Amino acid sequence: MTAQYILVVDDEPDIRQLVSEILEDEGYDVAVADDAEKAKELRRQRRPDLVLLDIWMPGEDGISLLKGWQKSGSLCCPVIMMSGHGTIETAVEATRLGAYDFIEKPLSMAKMLLTIDNALRSEQLVQENKGLREQVSENPDPIGNSKLMVKLREQTKRIAEHNDVVLIYGESGVGKEAFARYFHANSNGANRAFIKSTISSIELDKVSEALFGKESGDKVNYGLLDESRGGCLYLADIGALPADSQQRLLNALRDGYYTRVNGSEHVDLGSTLVFSSQHDLRDDVNAGLFDKDLYSQINIVPLMVPGLRDHPEDVPELLNYYVDQLTGHDGLPYRHFSVPAQNFLRNHDWFGNIRELRNLVQRLLIMGTDSEITQEEVEEALGAEIPIFSSSIAQAPQSLFELPLRQAREQFEHDYLDFQLTQVGGNVSKLADLVQMERTHLYRKMRSLNIDPKKYGK
Repeated sequence: MTAQYILVVDDEPDIRQLVSEILEDEGYDVAVADDAEKAKELRRQRRPDLVLLDIWMPGEDGISLLKGWQKSGSLCCPVIMMSGHGTIETAVEATRLGAYDFIEKPLSMAKMLLTIDNALRSEQLVQENKGLREQVSENPDPIGNSKLMVKLREQTKRIAEHNDVVLIYGESGVGKEAFARYFHANSNGANRAFIKSTISSIELDKVSEALFGKESGDKVNYGLLDESRGGCLYLADIGALPADSQQRLLNALRDGYYTRVNGSEHVDLGSTLVFSSQHDLRDDVNAGLFDKDLYSQINIVPLMVPGLRDHPEDVPELLNYYVDQLTGHDGLPYRHFSVPAQNFLRNHDWFGNIRELRNLVQRLLIMGTDSEITQEEVEEALGAEIPIFSSSIAQAPQSLFELPLRQAREQFEHDYLDFQLTQVGGNVSKLADLVQMERTHLYRKMRSLNIDPKKYGK
C-alpha cells in the first residue's frame, strides 16, 4: 500500500520536526518546508495528498499562499491551516479560500491526527464516489462464470500481484475498463485513485500536458500521472498516443521518473499503468506509427479480453445484471427475460459485445409494457437495428472469404478506402466526412495500409 504524502509548511523548526516525526510514525510520507517558496518547490516536485499550512510565516504568509493556489486552480488536495494567533475571522477566510479546516497552536497532536484522518477520508470518499458513479453506469467488475471469464479474472489477479504495467486488448464494448478496474482492485494501490482517460479524446497538441502536467513559473498544472500517483492510471486507445508523448512515456517507464512540460524537476513515476487497445499494436509498430521500444515496455504480459460471442454462456447472467442495474440505478420499470429469449440471445452474434447487450436491455425496458420479455420482442428489437452497409453494395468476392480474418479485414479496408478516395479525388477532409473517421486516425489507417492519398488527386 502506498503511503499518503503530507506536506508540512511552518517556519518554526521544532514544530516541523515534531509534526513530521509523529506523522511518519503514523505511516505517512512527509516533506517539510520552512517558507512559501520551499512549499511551492516541493509541490512542483510531487503532488501532495494533504498540506498542513502555518498562517504566520516570514515573507509570503499562509493565507496568501492558499489564495494563490486557489486563484490559479491548483488547490489539488485538502489544506489544514495552523496558527498560534487564530481568530474566527481568520478561520472563516481560510475556509472561504478552500481550506478543509483550521487548528490552533499549541497543537493537540490527537486533534491534529483526527483532523488529518478526516480530511484524507473525505477526499478519498469524493474520489471513490466519482469512480463508483462511472463504474455503476457503464463498467461493473467483469461479469460471468464461464471457464473463459473465471480464467481471465485469475490471470488478472496474478498479473496485478507482480506487475505495475499491463496492456489490455479487446474489441469495442468487451469490458476492457472493467478489467482495468479489476486489475487496480487487486493491486498494491487498490485504496488509491483510479483515473481514466481516452487518448483519442484529447487534442493532439495537448496530450503531453494532459498526461505529464505543465509548469509555468510558480504555477503547476498537474497531469494525469500526478493525479493517479499511488493509484492507477488507465489510458484507453493507447495507439493514438502522439510521437512526442510516446517518447516521454518511454523515458518515464525506463527511468522511473518524468518531467512536466516546460519543467525541469524529476517527478517520480508512482502509478500503476494500464493501457488498452482495440487492435494489435504490432500493426502500428510495423507501420512506423508506434515506437517499438515503448511497445516492448508495455506489452510484457498482455491481457486478451474476448468478445461476448466467445463466452455466450455468460449472456443470461449479464442480462440479469443489467436489468437489476437499470431498474435499481436508473429507475426503469422491471421486466425479466423469458427462457426462450435468453436462449435466443445466447446465439446472437453480439458484434457490439457487452455494450450492445446493455443497450438492448435498456431499450427493451423502456419500450416494453409486459413484465416478461419474449423471444419475439427480442427478435423485433434486434431486427429494428439499422444495417451497417446498404443492401445495394455487392457481396464480397469469394476469394476474400478464403483469407485469414486479419488479412481479409485489411484487404477490405484497403479496397474500401481506395474506392472512396477515388470518389473524392484524394481530398482527405472530404474522405474523413464521408467515412466518418477523425482525420488523425484516418491518416494512421491509410499509412498502415500503404495508401497514399496524393496519388488520387485530380
